[in-house]
Amino acid sequence: MKKFNSFILHNVDIYLFFISLVIKILIFSRQIQSNYFSYKSILSPIIASTLILCSFLFLINKRKRIRFIMFLDLFLSFIIICDINYYRYFKDIPSISVVRNGLLLGDVKSSVGSLFKFSDLLFLADLAIFFIIKEFYNHISSKNQFLSMKFASFALVLSLGCVLNGYYINKLSIEQPRLLSTMFNRVYIANELGIVNAHGVDIYNEIKNDISKHTLLSKEKEADIKTFLETNTEQESTELKGEGKGKNLIMIQVEALQQFAINKTVNGQEITPNLNRWIKKSAYFNNFFYQVSGGGTSDAEFMTNNSIYPAPSGAAYYLYSDNEYNSLGTALKKEGYNTAAFHGYKSTFWNRDVMYKNEGIDNFYNERDFNIDSQVGLGLSDKSFLDQSLEKIKTMQKPYYSFLITLSSHFPYDDQKGYGNFYNGELSGTLVGDYINAIHYTDEALGSFLDNLDKEGILKDSIVVLYGDHNAIPDDKKEVLAKFEGVSSINDLQWAMLQKVPMFIHFPDDKHSGIYDTFGGEMDIYPTLANIFSIESKNMLGKDLFNATKGNVLFRNGSFTDGNIYYHAPSNTYYNIASGEKLAEDESLKSKKEDTLTQLEYSDDILKHNLLKKYIDDSN
Repeated sequence: MKKFNSFILHNVDIYLFFISLVIKILIFSRQIQSNYFSYKSILSPIIASTLILCSFLFLINKRKRIRFIMFLDLFLSFIIICDINYYRYFKDIPSISVVRNGLLLGDVKSSVGSLFKFSDLLFLADLAIFFIIKEFYNHISSKNQFLSMKFASFALVLSLGCVLNGYYINKLSIEQPRLLSTMFNRVYIANELGIVNAHGVDIYNEIKNDISKHTLLSKEKEADIKTFLETNTEQESTELKGEGKGKNLIMIQVEALQQFAINKTVNGQEITPNLNRWIKKSAYFNNFFYQVSGGGTSDAEFMTNNSIYPAPSGAAYYLYSDNEYNSLGTALKKEGYNTAAFHGYKSTFWNRDVMYKNEGIDNFYNERDFNIDSQVGLGLSDKSFLDQSLEKIKTMQKPYYSFLITLSSHFPYDDQKGYGNFYNGELSGTLVGDYINAIHYTDEALGSFLDNLDKEGILKDSIVVLYGDHNAIPDDKKEVLAKFEGVSSINDLQWAMLQKVPMFIHFPDDKHSGIYDTFGGEMDIYPTLANIFSIESKNMLGKDLFNATKGNVLFRNGSFTDGNIYYHAPSNTYYNIASGEKLAEDESLKSKKEDTLTQLEYSDDILKHNLLKKYIDDSN
């Protein structure tokens, strides 16, 4: 009994660390799984992964160990705090690639600061307990355990943790084949296995992927991908074929523009009166979704200019900037177009200065090329940016492709100083209230720009594409958005349908105006424009929206919709969109899910192995 009591006392710091870490991970899991959280289902995998971490502590001498535990506790708490804040905005778990990219993103302090909550610091509260234990250990004398006892404790705890962990990981891999190898849904993995396992699997896959980049893809897999690319775009498009041939293309990517603000009024006034007006004069796609991943704005640019899915983690603009692409700019240059991109921020942000060259962009007008005479949020105000961009566009030799990215409506939407306060309703001071003011300002700037294009006579020879890049309101603010929408709560299906962004294509003389109901996303813009401008439409994963017979939209986390059903990957749930009812998985739905994973996997292989270079070389 004395030996047992001595053993307990000798290792009390390990037991407290184990209990503390399990509680922290449970709290974290509760925050990212509010609708489906179950202590019973998540507790065992969390205990298993924590046992593995704690097993190594038995090998360290007691006085050194308490210091190491304090460091480890601080490190893990910091990771959990980062994970929570990342999840609040991106609705995802950060990966190793995201961490790599984050070091290169520049100054986004205002966005990060607005997500952080003071209560997050409670994850560090247990450090006080470990400090007390450290002081207690410093004032008592005790012999270290025998080496055999240390190894026995280590081996026992490690074995138990590995057996339990292996069971739960294997169980998940059977229930969700390819989930752990593709990491297409990190949130689901964290919900099923705990955040420690989620990061562990991510690290394993990151190492494996780094190795696989230097290995050859099998000839069979390479042929399968090539065949899919050929058959995906082989159907002859007839509607609007060559409608824009020889005309200028002006494409505008609007920061955080979401559809719920379109044609909506507050206090009797339209939030986006100018966009509402131009939508009526254009081909407007009212079931259009953003499809970005961890690359945010850069992912939207990547998809619209390449029709390839973004990287499963991190940003393709960093990870694959040296790949060869059959980009929109490159295809138009072959037709004699001059190409330019415009953005009022740093040229290095999102690695644009490197990536644009690889996407066939001749000139990149960035922060250095504009007079920063007024700032809103991160940089040059949209009004000044668009006015100055117009002057530069007027000097471009026709035909040209101009790609513009706005900035003022960037999260957290609280810097419209000096531009009036459009909204003063009950949501004032909330993120949604600030967003209404921000997007109203951007709408005014866009309206002025489009009107000036018309006055200058540019529109008679140009096709204009305008779309939103990604969501504006993060998931943790859905209750506030529900209040704005006039509903008591928002379920997963309703939330998914709120992730639509406006997209319209304006033709000269307002031709082809109207509402188009086809379900689509950012992947589909390039194939649609390829048909309109009669340029080569090879090696694309999207579809032509004017000629598509199906409305398939795939999302990076494995969710998808075909316009009739919606699959919510984080909860592994199918919905009938029309009725809102949940559907039981049958062979047809399972096949659609498998097809989604296959296409995402094909896209990943294209990026990892730079396959387009090979396909392009083979066709020349």
